[in-house]
Amino acid sequence: MMFSFFRHIFILTGQLSVLFLLSGCSVFVSSATVSLTDNLSQAILNNNDPATVEAAAPAYLLMMEGFLNDDPDNETLLRSAATLYAAYADVFVNDPERAKKMTDKSRNYALRCLCLKRKDACSLQTMDFQAFERVMTAMTIQDVPALYTLGAAYAGWIQRRKDDWNAIAEISRVEAIMRRVAALDEHYQDGSALMYLGALSTFLPPALGGKPEEGREYFERAVAISGEKNLMIKVVYARQYARLMFDRERHDRLLNEVLKADVNAAGYVLINTLAQKQAKELLESADEYF
Repeated sequence: MMFSFFRHIFILTGQLSVLFLLSGCSVFVSSATVSLTDNLSQAILNNNDPATVEAAAPAYLLMMEGFLNDDPDNETLLRSAATLYAAYADVFVNDPERAKKMTDKSRNYALRCLCLKRKDACSLQTMDFQAFERVMTAMTIQDVPALYTLGAAYAGWIQRRKDDWNAIAEISRVEAIMRRVAALDEHYQDGSALMYLGALSTFLPPALGGKPEEGREYFERAVAISGEKNLMIKVVYARQYARLMFDRERHDRLLNEVLKADVNAAGYVLINTLAQKQAKELLESADEYF
């Protein structure tokens, strides 16, 4: 899948009861809630068993909904909910209609989050592209976390509607978002915005408007920034660029590097475990593809 990029979360039922006991002070509850979601996020990011995450994440989705009902303007919670819904739909949901509902939620949460930070961004979904680009140009380094979250959520939303040309037309907005993120801080999330830009540039072959060499440069820069932390960058690079250009040597080299790498980079254990699984599958199908 074009935008296979997973991170996130899982529920520890025993810790939920602690939150309910703290309900007497809304400010403290909000702080405790954010702390809990951060801790759970790290627990899952460093989990090497995707099956455990798949089984537990739906309960966490419901927990996030409950937190947001109590604190609807919490930017951290909105970002977490947007990312979790997009990631879960991308990795674990096969039913198209269910995935569309989840990616709707993801994009809506991301839009709400950015709107809280910047009132000029509250109508991004409906404004024309020229106005959209003006808002992007006005974004600052402080807006990067919310802006990146919107770009990733938007990408997942489009991915689940790739048979809808109106949705496909929104790709230019995702590209504008990720270009701005990269311009403001290309190191954010270890170069992940560059990975998205690489994938967008290689979405189509050159004859149909794709820009594979531009995409290759984005991928190479993302790999240089991430090093061996986020192995999924090399998987997307191999799948999007190397396969598009029928570059078997690059394809196999990148994927074999992923398989030989240590998955235990802090904050990337889960995504790296998934990356190695995908790398193995791509290598197994390489003879048939090339």
